[in-house]
Order: sequence, then structure tokens, then C-alpha cells
Amino acid sequence: MNKQQYRTNLNCEKCVAAVRPYLDGDASISQWSVDTDDPSKVLTVEGESISEANVADLVSRAGFRVLGSISDDEPVAAHEETSFLETYQPLLLILAYLVGVVALVEFTAGSFSGMRSMQHFMGGFFLAFSFFKLLNLRGFVDAFQTYDVVARPVRAYGYAYPFIEVALGIAYLTGLAPVATNCVTLVVMLVGILGVSQALIQKRKVQCACLGTVFNLPMSKVTFIEDGVMAAMAAAMIGNLLAT
Repeated sequence: MNKQQYRTNLNCEKCVAAVRPYLDGDASISQWSVDTDDPSKVLTVEGESISEANVADLVSRAGFRVLGSISDDEPVAAHEETSFLETYQPLLLILAYLVGVVALVEFTAGSFSGMRSMQHFMGGFFLAFSFFKLLNLRGFVDAFQTYDVVARPVRAYGYAYPFIEVALGIAYLTGLAPVATNCVTLVVMLVGILGVSQALIQKRKVQCACLGTVFNLPMSKVTFIEDGVMAAMAAAMIGNLLAT
């Protein structure tokens, strides 16, 4: 009997239920299980003639991904021993690009404006992050439901969330209804902070869905800071708009 283990983005029981028909229906697989509590979301498969390509294909049919195999002589915990930069490289790279674009806009404008730079950063932020969520919308919703206080009972909110980000991104970049745009952003970010805080306090090992399921980012204080900074910028812009 051949036994193999794989890292996946199967974050919750609904994710497991989604792949069940495909794994159960494959004759080469005698039994399988997923440890959703493990940061690597380890899928263990047993059977004859098992191949990573076949397992990855079965998982992908349900809208999820196999992120790599785990050899028998390598402990699962070894995959957790990655540096901060290695873990959050995609997020940091996107933020660096956004900061760079905003800096170029401010340079070509000939003068620096804090409010304008925040407006452009937030517009780019929402559009970029919504893009990654929409690459696998169902996978994002499954991951988002594991910690968001609104999406958990109302799955429709999870499906709507990336489109809310698209609308906010367009509104920021076009300057449409700035007070309303920032108020919506502040509410959305505060709700997000509540869900993230609960997950961190309970020390739950869940995937951060800020970049959808394209990247396997763990929930951490980085997510809390990300939402907090966006909420703070929205609040600052509301104060400035009301004062002028």
C-alpha cells in the first residue's frame, strides 16, 4: 500500500467536502484524509499507483490546489520553518509595487499630497487584492468563512466581498463619493479586524484569504496590521474631508 502526503489549500470542512466526490471516486485511492488544523493543510492519500499529478488533478477539479508533496522521511513541521520574508514575499512584493506606483504618481504631480497618495494607494490596493480573490472565488469564500464574522453565517457576503473591493478601488481612483467610499472602507476593515482578532486570540491555524487561495499565507499579526492600516487611512481621509 502506497502512502503519500501533500500540502494543499483545503482550509475547512467545506473544502474537504468539495473534494470528497473526486477522491472517493478514484479507484487508485483506498483511503484519504485532510488535516485542516495543520498549517500545511496536509492531505494524506493511501492506495495503489498513486501519483502527485493524479491527486493534484482530482483536487483541482473541486477548485483547490496541491501545493507540493511531503516525503516520508521529512516531518511535516519542517515546512513551517520558513522565514518571514519567504512566507510573506507575495504580499510584501505587491505592497512594494503599490508604494512604488504611488511614489511615481506623486513625483509626476510635482508635489507631495498625503491625502492624494493614500487615495491612490487604497484604490490600487483594493483592485490588486480583488484580482487574486477572483482567480478562485469559491476557494476564497471557503477560506474567508473560516474567520470572517459576517461571511461565516452569510456565505453570500464572501462572494460579494471581492466585488466590493473592485467598487471601492474604482471609487478611490476616480474620486467618486469620497466620504461614502471611506465610510464603507472603514466599516469593512473594522469588521475584518474583528474576525482576524478572534482567530489570533483563539490561536487558530487558518489561511489568510487576503490574496485569495493563490498563495498559502497564514493568518498572523500581519493581517491585523494590514486591515488596521487601511482602517486608519480611511478614518484619516474622512476627518480631512469633513474638515474641509
